[in-house]
Amino acid sequence: MRNLPAFTLAGYEKGRSKLVQALWFAVMNTLFMAWFCPARVRVALLRAFGATIGEGVLIRHRVRVLWPWKLTVGDHTWIGEGAWLLNLEPVTLGAHVCVSQEALLCTGSHDHRAADFRYRNAPITVEDGAWIAARATVLAGVTVGRHAVVAAGTTLHRDLPELTLHTADGRRPIPVPA
Repeated sequence: MRNLPAFTLAGYEKGRSKLVQALWFAVMNTLFMAWFCPARVRVALLRAFGATIGEGVLIRHRVRVLWPWKLTVGDHTWIGEGAWLLNLEPVTLGAHVCVSQEALLCTGSHDHRAADFRYRNAPITVEDGAWIAARATVLAGVTVGRHAVVAAGTTLHRDLPELTLHTADGRRPIPVPA
């Protein structure tokens, strides 16, 4: 039987003070997500809050990042409108990665077998050249290999090898252009 009042934050470290967390939420919900905020300002705001962001990164409006200090983004990566990086643990996006519109990268989960529903969080890594398509979900502990594709609307709960396409009905190798 589930005992939700027994839930604690044991094993989960937010990484910054409550003041910094509150300041980030204020900035994210007023300026960072706004349509009128230039992409270069979004990058600067993430860096100011501790994210490691490469060169030529494009971050569109309505993107949500839970904790910038747990985010690393490589060069020339795109993060599309409405994407949500729910990074209770580190999220690492390589170079030339595309995270499309409304994709969800979720590093947090719960142990459904434990009465206290304790956290089962783990980092996510998306390697160089990979594509997380529109409304795809990548779950905690997953690595998306180089040049792999997570198809639109699918959920990925285990590692995806490089040059592989993950679809709702299974994985397929991606042909390499000659």
